[in-house]
Amino acid sequence: MSIVDIQNQTDPVIDHYVEGFDRLESQASSARAAWLHPVRKAAIASFSEHGFPTIRDEEWRHTNIAPIAGRRYQRSDHAPREISAGELEPFDVPGLAGCRLVWVNGVWTPQLSTFGKLPVGTYVGSIGRAWMSHPALLKGHLAHYAGYRPHAFVALNTAFLTDGALIHLPRGADLTEPIHLMFVSAPDGQLEVSYPRVLIVAESDSQAVVIEHYVGPPGGEYLTNAVTEIVAGDGVILDHYKIQQESTSAAHMATLALRQGRGSSIRSHSIAFGGGLVRNDVQAVLDGEGAECVLNGLSVLDGRQHVDHHLVVDHAQPHGASREYYKTIADGKSHGVFSGRIIVRPGAQKTDAKQTNKNLLLSEEALVDTKPQLEIFADDVKCTHGATIGQLDTDAMFYLRSRGVTEPAARGLLTYAFAAESLQAVRVEPLRQRLAELLVSRLPQGEQLRGAL
Repeated sequence: MSIVDIQNQTDPVIDHYVEGFDRLESQASSARAAWLHPVRKAAIASFSEHGFPTIRDEEWRHTNIAPIAGRRYQRSDHAPREISAGELEPFDVPGLAGCRLVWVNGVWTPQLSTFGKLPVGTYVGSIGRAWMSHPALLKGHLAHYAGYRPHAFVALNTAFLTDGALIHLPRGADLTEPIHLMFVSAPDGQLEVSYPRVLIVAESDSQAVVIEHYVGPPGGEYLTNAVTEIVAGDGVILDHYKIQQESTSAAHMATLALRQGRGSSIRSHSIAFGGGLVRNDVQAVLDGEGAECVLNGLSVLDGRQHVDHHLVVDHAQPHGASREYYKTIADGKSHGVFSGRIIVRPGAQKTDAKQTNKNLLLSEEALVDTKPQLEIFADDVKCTHGATIGQLDTDAMFYLRSRGVTEPAARGLLTYAFAAESLQAVRVEPLRQRLAELLVSRLPQGEQLRGAL
């Protein structure tokens, strides 16, 4: 579909979402906070004004969302179809302890959720249930960090915000076991869209591990439009993992907005195995002196998959440190995109920032676009960036073949080694093992690789 086609369809497509918003408003629960209404109304107004981005927009020139903008996805107005625990087994992480909270098509599903022991004052649960129990917390943080002007997908998520996950860590809380948030897409015949929302508020000196897990059945056609906001107080230590295992016929648009306080440390890992058309926007603001941020990503693509990672790391205070390390393995006719921007504000002296993007092409038709950027407005900093795009090392291939390793197994071993470095940064052992298994299953030499390993 051409840009002209999208322009001709813009008004009816926008009208479709505005009408959906009006229906939602007419059904709005009185339990929802009154302050949210003008926020949601402003968000749909922003979407109505700006519409969807096109490849003429610089930030979207490598990612054509015509397959989304040309279709009228429908938010489900009814309860999701019943999902059994057995249907979730393919997405389980064996050995993972702690809470597992499940949403199906954006709807909180307590019967599939399990709760572990939590420190006193900690809240882990549904935003829908928190309207009454945590009103000040939601009003003070929800929709404050992920800006919807003029971001179409954040605007739509905010406009249709009714539920999601809320995690509140009180001062000094130390969660020893991970919090596993699972968002399941289970389309029942129509083009459905879900709007997962996650808000994590970590007060000073708290610690936790949070796993966001997006899953869906093979072949399902749907749109996941997710927004996560994380605000970390002084001294917070947070490990955040986003695992994407959705249908390769589905689209996944996501935004992660981080705001860090003094001396805080956030490690956020994004692992993409599924999705046909995927965009991950990360906006990290190091807003406290001595804050540290690590962004680690891995995408494994084949067929016609398209995955775009867009990162902005904003050093707003001195003595901050950030590391971005993203890798893509592209096979078939797939397309990987990386755009990383580091901003060092005036006065953010002693900033130490490093950005690395490495890409491995396994076929002649695979494509990767990469754009590392630095914007430095301070003079006492240490900032570097670099990007590489290449194929498997012929010398390494020759070395393995000369020692009796078959060509498919050698290719698999070298590809696995390229990705394994990213998985080593995963500090939750059951999750790391499960991701390694998924990686092997995704590689074209998976069977030979299992034998070699």
